[in-house]
Amino acid sequence: MKKYGVLILVVVFAFNCGPQKTWHSSTLVFFDTVCELRVFGSSPEFSQVKKEVEKIFSSIEELFSPEKTDLKSSHVQYLLRESLKIYKNTYGCFDITVGPLKEAWGFLSGHYRVPSSEEINGLIKLVGMDKIQIKNDEVILPEQMKLDWGGIAKGYGVDLASQALRKMNIQKGFLNAGGDIFCWGQNPENNDWKIGIKHPRKEGFLGILHLMDQGAATSGDYQRFFIKNGVRYHHIFDPSTGYPAKGKQSVTVMGPEVLFCDALSTALFVSKEPENILKKYPDYGAVIVNDDGEIFFFGKEFDIELIK
Repeated sequence: MKKYGVLILVVVFAFNCGPQKTWHSSTLVFFDTVCELRVFGSSPEFSQVKKEVEKIFSSIEELFSPEKTDLKSSHVQYLLRESLKIYKNTYGCFDITVGPLKEAWGFLSGHYRVPSSEEINGLIKLVGMDKIQIKNDEVILPEQMKLDWGGIAKGYGVDLASQALRKMNIQKGFLNAGGDIFCWGQNPENNDWKIGIKHPRKEGFLGILHLMDQGAATSGDYQRFFIKNGVRYHHIFDPSTGYPAKGKQSVTVMGPEVLFCDALSTALFVSKEPENILKKYPDYGAVIVNDDGEIFFFGKEFDIELIK
């Protein structure tokens, strides 16, 4: 009996001396923005978690850079096919071929300008995912077409990273890559995660999202823009006109995959009929702020607390 008693004490003592789990956080810089990581685990686990996120974000950032996009990469081909599906489902409102427009308007270089209508009409001829040919594993782009992955690649990176961390048995966490967010498990207060929706015209938040095991992404005319002659020109283009999309200040989309939240927030910003698009994505919902500052909800209902 004494031997068994000693054995039990030793086992209990060894168990209690294992790595203690607590909340860890870090900030990283990828995709030209600050990324936030918070997970629940031990210190050794967090060290591996951080390395994994850095590896994935670095890979996605390199693969989808405008200058180095490798069309033979499996990641690139997957995202190209998903982008084509979204392009069709959103009636062309989401289009990764708007690169020439962003370049002409100065959103790639930072040297902003308003192109002439003749220049825009010429560039529109280069835009349209229906012009891309995919034969087996070969992608053929028209000459001078430039792909812009800004509306989907970051969300895809957040999905890959969060999936990898959950496979590492990290059961609670939060990833925020410049507004592309995924949170799983409960927050440090053992409740749903509270995600602020930035007010597009004032300091602070428009509202608070309550999420668990869900993602979110926002497209807004306040994120990258310039003002000329009293007109605000932003980086979200209507592929059909070649000009920045009109009618909205911001669109936030919530749902199970950040890839789709990211792309749909762009598509809904452009679209004049967002409800028709979201009918094809029943697991996703949207908060839309129009040009007059009015707030509308479309698609799946989420727990949102508006701030007055």
